[in-house]
Amino acid sequence: MVNKKEITRRRTFAIVSHPDAGKTTLTEKLLLYGGAIQVAGAVKSNKIKKTATSDWMEIERQRGISVATSVMGFEYNNTKINILDTPGHQDFAEDTFRTLTAVDSAIVVIDAAKGVEPQTEKLVKVCRMRKTPMMVFINKLDREGKDAFELLDEIEQKLQLKVTPLSWPIGMGKGFKGVYNIYYKNLHLFTPGKQTVEAGIRFNNIEDPELETYLGANTGALREEMELVKGVYPQFSKEKYLSGEISPVFFGSALNNFGVKELLDVFIEIAPSPQGRQSNVRFVNPDEGNFTGFVFKIHANMDPNHRDRIAFVRVVSGVFKRNTNYLHVRQNRKLKFASPTAFMAQKKSIVDAAYPGDIVGLHDTGNFKIGDTLTEGEILQFKGIPSFSPELFRYVVNADPLRSKQLAKGIDQLMDEGVAQLFTGKQSGRKIIGTVGALQFEVIQYRLEHEYNAKCRYEPITLFKTAWFVSDNKEQLEDFRARKRSQIALDKEGREVFLADSPFSLQMAQEKYPDLRFYFTSEF
Repeated sequence: MVNKKEITRRRTFAIVSHPDAGKTTLTEKLLLYGGAIQVAGAVKSNKIKKTATSDWMEIERQRGISVATSVMGFEYNNTKINILDTPGHQDFAEDTFRTLTAVDSAIVVIDAAKGVEPQTEKLVKVCRMRKTPMMVFINKLDREGKDAFELLDEIEQKLQLKVTPLSWPIGMGKGFKGVYNIYYKNLHLFTPGKQTVEAGIRFNNIEDPELETYLGANTGALREEMELVKGVYPQFSKEKYLSGEISPVFFGSALNNFGVKELLDVFIEIAPSPQGRQSNVRFVNPDEGNFTGFVFKIHANMDPNHRDRIAFVRVVSGVFKRNTNYLHVRQNRKLKFASPTAFMAQKKSIVDAAYPGDIVGLHDTGNFKIGDTLTEGEILQFKGIPSFSPELFRYVVNADPLRSKQLAKGIDQLMDEGVAQLFTGKQSGRKIIGTVGALQFEVIQYRLEHEYNAKCRYEPITLFKTAWFVSDNKEQLEDFRARKRSQIALDKEGREVFLADSPFSLQMAQEKYPDLRFYFTSEF
């Protein structure tokens, strides 16, 4: 059995939101509390050379957006916190979907002025499917925004979350006075331009006349709103939060460091400790004695001076130990890791042991693929880490014939990371890159040039969807392969994929070959 104390003191979560809601700024402020960084980066300002700790890739610095999931671990109040800061931009949604397989809970960040935005809806849907407990942080209260009740209604309707406020704003924008913390029953006053971290003023009873000395004319409005909150929203229950039935809501301003400490303090008190995972054989509990873990992300060239690849492994059970032989289940071979690392964005430190919930970085020479499982010998595979059928496609062409080896290696490694998918036409031999967003093409081109010294250009291709296909009916399968040979490609694993050029073509194939099963995610 693993030391239960080590498991219960860990919290592994993702921060998800639409771009620009303030997710990376919130991450920075949480890191400040953990002493993991001394000064927060100015995320969006190109004038200031400091950039956000979690946005460390060159292209992220230039654009001011997150394009890769960052992993950051720190200690706070004797709790080991592992944050996974995910890309908010929809073009990197697949990376975010996979990251959500490695966390036990999530914090959803919403901009008070914009409310619920499309990308947030998509990501929350994934969390709901997984029954991941979610907390909501409504950000940017120091700017003019929507009414608090209106925001909560929007969250309930668009995100289909049952909410229960654990803090409440007093005013907004220029008239923002602070928040009343319902969970801890105290008042936090906001001073514009001041980074606020003071302890709150205790008010067990909101009817206390002394409240007026702090809030003046705002006192009546707060009391009325608190009555409404009590009447409309369910009382907080930790059990219901952990089962994903209700989502606690906090209000604040990450940029001003306001409301962040309250969020963090309640989070470590109520958020789930590391949970087990379902494998293809059985459910694996975190307190089991034997180590198991799975790869949910691969990143090439974290250090551009060394062509290193890092596989990010979520520890599910047991204790991961340095210099110990573990079974790579897919390859059926034992591997030993001399320098496993823990992360603080791109800063790495070697770890001797990692517990359930921890994320370990393993140096990889090409052994790992996303979804791979490591164990102490048991043959099992963790489920739920699929590749999705891409939505945009282009032919990739070598723009510098003298660098064809570098290009092949670069594409190979970037595809292993899961940034996009590569298909090779069975008949033509032409390489097609498929992505879920247009910005990915730019990122691939940029990284090939700057990390692999290779150049590529793209050519258009008319494709609607790719579908993996299998069948027990050999006759139908052979007929399909013969008739559609110009529309069949192989994915990176050598599996056959049908390249449908229109919805009609896909529908006709499904009708004409009823015994063929078409799949739009790679987990089948």
